[in-house]
Amino acid sequence: MSTKKIYLCGPIMDCEEGERKDWRTRAKERLAGRFVLLDPMRRNFRDKEIDSANEIVEFDLQDIRDADIVLVNYSKPSIGTAMEVFYASHDLGKFVIAFSPFPFKECSPWMVRFCTKILPNLEAACDYIERHF
Repeated sequence: MSTKKIYLCGPIMDCEEGERKDWRTRAKERLAGRFVLLDPMRRNFRDKEIDSANEIVEFDLQDIRDADIVLVNYSKPSIGTAMEVFYASHDLGKFVIAFSPFPFKECSPWMVRFCTKILPNLEAACDYIERHF
C-alpha cells in the first residue's frame, strides 16, 4: 500500500507570513511519516509577474492532481482556495477535508457543497485523516 499524499490548501495572497505557514507547519509535524505532504509554500516565487502567476497556478493544480486528499484551511474567504477546492472535488473527485472557525450557517454554500467534511480546527481535521486514511 502506497503512502497517501495530502495537498495543503489555504489562503496565501494577502496573508501574513505566519498565517500562510504556521498551520502548514503544524499539519506537517502531525502527519509527516504517515503521509506525504504537498505544501505549495515549498516553491519560492518572489515576483508577481504574469509568467510566475501561470507557473504558480499550474504547479498547484499538479499538486492537487497528485494528491489523494486535500486538507483545506478555510479560515477566510480566498479565491485561490475556493478554486482549488472546486477543482479537487468537482473535477477530480478528491476527498476534501476542511477546517474552519466559521459556524455552519456562516460557511459559503460553495465550500459546504465541495468540501467532503468541514471540521472546527486543524487538530480535528488531522484526527479525521488519521482515523479514516
